[in-house]
Amino acid sequence: MTPYGGGPPHPRHASAHPSHRPPGAFVHVAPSPLDPQPDRVRRRVGAVLYVLALLAGIVLNALFFILEIFASKRPPDVVAQAMLAGAVPAFAMLFVYLPVPSVLDRYDPEPWWCLLMAFAWGALVATGVAGFVNSFVHMFVANASGAKAGHLAAAVISAPISEEIMKSMIVWGFFFFLRREFDGVVDGIIYATFSALGFAAVENVSYYARAALEGQDVFAATFVLRGIVAPWGHPLYTSMTGIGIGLARESSSGLVRFFAPFGGLALAIALHAIWNFVPNLGANVFLVSLLFWFAFVGTFFVIVIALVIRKGRTIRNFLRDEIILGNITPAELALVTSAFGRARTYFMPKGSLWRRFIRAAARLALCKWHTARAIKGKKRTISIEFIAPLRDEMKRLRAEIYAR
Repeated sequence: MTPYGGGPPHPRHASAHPSHRPPGAFVHVAPSPLDPQPDRVRRRVGAVLYVLALLAGIVLNALFFILEIFASKRPPDVVAQAMLAGAVPAFAMLFVYLPVPSVLDRYDPEPWWCLLMAFAWGALVATGVAGFVNSFVHMFVANASGAKAGHLAAAVISAPISEEIMKSMIVWGFFFFLRREFDGVVDGIIYATFSALGFAAVENVSYYARAALEGQDVFAATFVLRGIVAPWGHPLYTSMTGIGIGLARESSSGLVRFFAPFGGLALAIALHAIWNFVPNLGANVFLVSLLFWFAFVGTFFVIVIALVIRKGRTIRNFLRDEIILGNITPAELALVTSAFGRARTYFMPKGSLWRRFIRAAARLALCKWHTARAIKGKKRTISIEFIAPLRDEMKRLRAEIYAR
């Protein structure tokens, strides 16, 4: 017997009588669609585009690292060894970074395969395209105006624009092709963070390798700066675009849906450009700017936590009427909306079924939330098509959980 009661509620003969529904309850009575995946075609198109982009990114990265090895003035074997040495701390630190966004997203964690897609996009596609764009800009400006101008143009103009566009494209991909896995601002931040961490890991391989070729002191200083002092640079910049796309997902306003993503991208590019430009003003200015940087990062984390709490409240509010409909019990609702509910299921009988139930319930609540906002704004949303299948999934999972 599970800790949450002896069994499912008595089968209801029909939908709850209107007089028994709580005020403002959202009841969807449309029959289940024949296709349990209303977005099947859209998902398949997105999958094909993603795979093609991933293959292109792998080729571009391979060419980039080959060019970096053989274009160096040092022996190729020495450069290759330096890259291997740089890859160790670059990827080892991911065990410290990656759990942070996962822990923050408590109430409706994104599927592991979505997070892996975002990480691979940043590590392979974004780095491959942005690396060649930045290299081309550097060579073009350096040939025309000198090496210093080439470095400044690549670092302050090209890199912020190309890298932020490429890193955030995966968030756009989830918005268009995997709408069921993208609900709003928190999801935009999570996907942007994983993409940016993948980008930063591969980028750090080159930075650490070049520093290792200059000596242990330079390598140590580079690791402290990029791996400890400011590891959240790329995630912070790209999260601005994720917030913009998330606002577009949440809003029914045409102006917000159009301008918010571009406003977020513009802010991401600006923050990235400022960070890259400040070191050119001298060490003292850079050290002072670090104080503002830490304050900004701390404020951003507080905002993210507030957004996660808001997401949990939204899930709770849009699941209350499911109690009347007999799809969930008060104890189950408490489990779904608990910040540590998923963690508790690892110590419960049939824990994997409970985790799937929690996810289905959270998805149902968020789909109802999107549908309610769309109806209020007289808009159409694909979220309404997921409500009936998710209710059916919850019923099936509850039957399996309480089966003796």
